[in-house]
Amino acid sequence: MTSRTETMRNHWWWRPGWSVGRRFYTWHLTFEGETDVHRLAAEYRSALAPLGDFLTPIPDRWLHLTMQGIGFVGEAKERDVQAIADLARDRLAVLPAFDLRIGPAVLDPEAVLLHVNPDGPVRSVRDAIRDAIGEVLGDVPEKAEGFTPHVSVAYSNSEGPAEPIARALAGLDITPAGSRVSAVELIVINRDNKMYEWETFASVPLG
Repeated sequence: MTSRTETMRNHWWWRPGWSVGRRFYTWHLTFEGETDVHRLAAEYRSALAPLGDFLTPIPDRWLHLTMQGIGFVGEAKERDVQAIADLARDRLAVLPAFDLRIGPAVLDPEAVLLHVNPDGPVRSVRDAIRDAIGEVLGDVPEKAEGFTPHVSVAYSNSEGPAEPIARALAGLDITPAGSRVSAVELIVINRDNKMYEWETFASVPLG
């Protein structure tokens, strides 16, 4: 385990535009049925359980790799979102499915993260999605640079020192997980319950 921080901050502050009841169109990789990823997350949840006052563990159902946002429901037009999904389907059909290695943990100021390797295929998928968004909307939300593929296993829910979390993670010998990525999900997400929860708008397969 490596650490990027000495202090933690609450991940659940309301970012600009967000509030209870708001929904957002975004692309994620999700891990339904990925038993090895669920095994990995469960091992970290167990190790972090004594820190429940400071961390919100992520259930298997809501594990994800954030890819690329589109916009808030009510601001982004549904017909444009559907057109983006259709164009992305064409672009992603020529990209092959791929395998990821997930873990070990990195402590971020707002989360316990698991980096993924290799990140090249993830970036290629994101680039194809961004191309589809740009063709429909003209401008692409979110910057192309600064993207670091990762899967979070717990979010910080308060402010305070990182040392207790780093101590709980230190010395863990948790085998990284393998995952097969064969599709990308366009989802409608909310954070009403201090958790990212979603419904699927479109599931787009890779070639």
